[in-house]
Amino acid sequence: MFIFRIVNDDNQDTYGYNNYYIDTSLLQTLILAVLLNIMYQRQGFRTAFCAFLIGCTIGSIFANNDEINFPNPTTSESSAQSFSANNANTVNDKEKKSIISSGQKLVSSSMGDLVLDQDGKLVFLLEPSAHSMTEQQAIYAARAMMSHLTDNQLADLEDQMTGEGSVVYKQNKDDMKFPPSYKDYMDGTNLVINATEVEKFNNDTLARERREVIRDAMKHTWSGYRKYAWGKDELKPVKKEGRNNYGGMGTTLVDSLDTLWLMGMYDEFWEARDWVRDELDHDAVADISVFETTIRSLGGLLAAYDWSGDEVFLEKADDLGSRLVRAFDSPSGIPYGNTALNRNHSYNTAWTGESSILAELGTLQLEFRHLAKATGKQHYADKANKVFEVMKTIEPDHGLYPIFVKNQGREPIFSYDKISFGAMGDSFYEYLLKVWIQGGKTESMYREMWDRSMDGLHKYLLQKSTPSGLYYLADLVDKKLDHKMDHLACFMGGALALGAYTDPNGLDSPRAKRDLQTGKALAYTCYQMYTRTLTGISPEFVIFSKGKDIGIGSATHNMLRPEAVETFFVLYQLTGDYTYREWGWEIFQAFEKHSRTSAGYASIPNVNSMFREPKDQMESFFIAETLKYLYLLQDPDTPIDILDKHVFNTEAHPLRMFPLLDKDVERELHSCSAGNSVPSSEPTPCPTKVLSS
Repeated sequence: MFIFRIVNDDNQDTYGYNNYYIDTSLLQTLILAVLLNIMYQRQGFRTAFCAFLIGCTIGSIFANNDEINFPNPTTSESSAQSFSANNANTVNDKEKKSIISSGQKLVSSSMGDLVLDQDGKLVFLLEPSAHSMTEQQAIYAARAMMSHLTDNQLADLEDQMTGEGSVVYKQNKDDMKFPPSYKDYMDGTNLVINATEVEKFNNDTLARERREVIRDAMKHTWSGYRKYAWGKDELKPVKKEGRNNYGGMGTTLVDSLDTLWLMGMYDEFWEARDWVRDELDHDAVADISVFETTIRSLGGLLAAYDWSGDEVFLEKADDLGSRLVRAFDSPSGIPYGNTALNRNHSYNTAWTGESSILAELGTLQLEFRHLAKATGKQHYADKANKVFEVMKTIEPDHGLYPIFVKNQGREPIFSYDKISFGAMGDSFYEYLLKVWIQGGKTESMYREMWDRSMDGLHKYLLQKSTPSGLYYLADLVDKKLDHKMDHLACFMGGALALGAYTDPNGLDSPRAKRDLQTGKALAYTCYQMYTRTLTGISPEFVIFSKGKDIGIGSATHNMLRPEAVETFFVLYQLTGDYTYREWGWEIFQAFEKHSRTSAGYASIPNVNSMFREPKDQMESFFIAETLKYLYLLQDPDTPIDILDKHVFNTEAHPLRMFPLLDKDVERELHSCSAGNSVPSSEPTPCPTKVLSS
């Protein structure tokens, strides 16, 4: 039995609607009233009577569709729906309260309450946004709720359930299989048990099967882009058309190049290369974001060159870099946020108070340093390195940087006292670690800045929720904690783990152990951001209130972001823990169910609503990052090696570390020009298509 709470008052979801059930007899009455009124006025009684019969038929056809949305409903009473397999009954507030008071409340979340009633039946009391779920959807939500029970609670629950007559997943207790609780993952103390050869073989076999399903999702998405938006910045997956919102540089195409390569979609890769060679013209592009263009387009071109060896990509990257680098010419050396590619004009946007944004000024270094290495033009690296050198001079004692920096004087100054590992702060810290790794771990300043910031993170921002004990990263605004965590901040689970595995003091050092444990704990929290919604998809950010754990704030949407699955991929690469594969697969299935369209994948407007149409938007990072990480997570044969060979930019473009670039003997590690022979050590064969002229 599932109980659905319906509140008929001013409580509305983000879009100003409450879901309502309307009795089918009322639906029939409405249809009949309209038809009878029209027919009687125009044709007389006989025709109206015929319309009555027609209306009865139509009403019976539509009677199976019980759900209708009404804007701003108003009534004075509260009620709830009780669902079993074949019936729906109304229970009033008194009966509902009786269920709670006489039973045992097991779990509370933003979805509602899970209660074991006095008859030994599992009862689900859901909040207003959830009451109109079908039974199958209620079962899915119940599974999510069950995952938050501890092992002891699950054992007690099995003992207390009556079994016969209970409606729990439509199974009796003896047949019921509870989802894993992952309790030891909550605080990051989970240990990896070495798998046997048989277990590893079986898991890798399953992963390869899943990998092919994800590749099919990429083929579906690429087909939609190729058909409806070829050469455009983005595909609109609902209307099936393209749009240029990044200057008209074919952003999705360029951003997707190394995803195509890594998934073995070589025909599509070379076709996209031909577009880059023949159509990509940076001189036709006016004002753009320096940050977005660097991580998506410059990073995409560099990765495509690094994997394929095709000089077309390096030529275009050099051309783009020569235009972007003008943004670094501020009095302080801190780059402007915007520039025009077709003229020498760089500036900060007005809404930032004429300041540079921390995540933007500090997320250019991997790309420009790699460009300098590939072209031999050192000024690219010098400009990018200077940014961190200048930021070092104003480094706070706790290593945590406010998100806005005024850059138009000779000395940069912070202009807003907000610290965040979410929006506008995130990837600055990511690049402190990754630039150090990129350079062969020899440039100690970057590692020292990273370690100091991680000390500050643990001292000031890392928090623990109640009652579940979930670890999360709060924001710090005017020296006061804001208990909210962006999905963007989920990258820190993987970043902390990578920092631990590369710690100069060793993985067994206290600092590395601390960082690895925190990284694992944050990964679990980010997994919970998905499982605790009705769709199984995370909102843009969550809020933490005392006694309520994860709650959904005003940003109920999901943009198909990659940060959680990025962390799962990194942790799996480092630890070999198959659990992260399972979490990633769950998220992929949720995207398949709720965001797939006939042309691609669309953003979700409300993750706690099963019935909203998807938003007509598919960011290029869905292909460049989200699908790529999901694929690599399930790919036992990937050539990617994040400890010894590759460093990912913040847009998931894998680039070789400098020691490998310096050796670069016949590009023997993993890339090859089309038409060349494939090294025998290469796990993923390179294509043999001859370059077209």
